[in-house]
Amino acid sequence: MKPVVIIRYVENEGPGYLADVLDHNRIPRQLVRIDRHERLPDDVTGLSGLVLMGGPMSVNDELPWIPPALGLIQEALDAGVPVLGHCLGGQLIAKALGAAVTRNPVPEFGWLPVNTVNEGAVQEWLDRVPGEFPAFHWHGETFALPAGSTRILASEHCANQGFVIGNALALQCHIEMTADMVRDWLRAAGDTLPPPSASVQRPSAMLERLDENIRRMQAVADRLYARWLQGLN
Repeated sequence: MKPVVIIRYVENEGPGYLADVLDHNRIPRQLVRIDRHERLPDDVTGLSGLVLMGGPMSVNDELPWIPPALGLIQEALDAGVPVLGHCLGGQLIAKALGAAVTRNPVPEFGWLPVNTVNEGAVQEWLDRVPGEFPAFHWHGETFALPAGSTRILASEHCANQGFVIGNALALQCHIEMTADMVRDWLRAAGDTLPPPSASVQRPSAMLERLDENIRRMQAVADRLYARWLQGLN
């Protein structure tokens, strides 16, 4: 089987729990580390799926890797290759499809509830996913819905938390998190987080019931990832 190619933009925002899911299903994976100046694939012929992780940059920044990344996403979508994006990765998918990525009304950081939105024939993506679940958030921007896509997730402070189109799943929230990743992100952030608010938790609150929140979110990740994996060749 061809590998799933995972594109990472910063060292501490890797595939996390998704790597465990791929390994459990014996699906080969290849990590492309943009933070170490590794090259994107020239085309999608050598991969079975394309995954885009998160990062602190904006898809609207003038970075040299963004145009080729957008081109690779569009090629994958055109070829029916499954594409999966987390946070920045979801925004890249949206931009490749012509949708705007703009500042969210408020930043979202920490554990905040996400709701399912069953618009259209998307029940296969939401099979056994609870109507509300805790998800981890770490973003200040958000995507609009591309033409032809269907929204499946939303939250109080961010209307578009996830959409599907064909074999592509774009997420604003971080369902790939592990407990160690949450701790690492908080250490790296230091005192740079936005002030606490209704949409921004204090670091201490992010660590409360951490294992429970991780378990509940990973149960949802299992369902969404399982549906996405069905499209792999």
